[in-house]
Amino acid sequence: MNREQLDAYKDFAREKLGFEFNDIQLLVTALTHRSYVNEHKKSVTEHNERLEFLGDAVLELATSDFLYRNYDEPEGIMTSWRAALVRTESIAEAGIRLGYEPLVRLSKGEKRGSERAHAVILADCFEAVIGAIYLDHGYKQAEKFIHDNILVKIDEILKNESWRDAKSHLQEVAQHTEGVTPVYKVLKEDGPDHDKIFTLGVFIGNKLKGTGAGHSKQVAQVEAAERALLTYKKEAKS
Repeated sequence: MNREQLDAYKDFAREKLGFEFNDIQLLVTALTHRSYVNEHKKSVTEHNERLEFLGDAVLELATSDFLYRNYDEPEGIMTSWRAALVRTESIAEAGIRLGYEPLVRLSKGEKRGSERAHAVILADCFEAVIGAIYLDHGYKQAEKFIHDNILVKIDEILKNESWRDAKSHLQEVAQHTEGVTPVYKVLKEDGPDHDKIFTLGVFIGNKLKGTGAGHSKQVAQVEAAERALLTYKKEAKS
């Protein structure tokens, strides 16, 4: 990586994150996908999966702590709220708002991937960035980053009731409006076995109502159900 490219990461940290990294290579690694390493084995050796693993744990702790301290609700309710806050779509949107997408290092093949698969990659990078911030600046800075980009969405989530169990909610809606049970089908599988992304669709009768993507079929089903519920809301307003 040349000096100009490295400066782009430094500028992003300074302008978007509000601080400078002591070790800018942590941020570079956080935005490096495994596919890029496979394509540049001679010059690049680290990808972001270890930082993602760490960042995911920090994100769960910060979110759980925030909900515990600010809301007097049963464990089951707070678990649902937390799931809504940290789902793939929410985290990917936060990444897009931050504007790090041009800095994400991907293979040529991954750059041509589906929109849904790309959203998963952006969300993974967000968690890796959390891990990088935690290592470089400590928990408090990572917690602030999470609050400013994720936890601020709590009021919107509560207002829209998007925290409800999407699959159960969709089943209620589908049975009430059309008398059928949703069926989930795998539409596509991308990537190698160790890093596979599943794209699933949820069908009401013969109609595709929503799609979702994730590293597991369960995650993809939940996202597909959420999108189907949005479709029902739009149809109800029209």
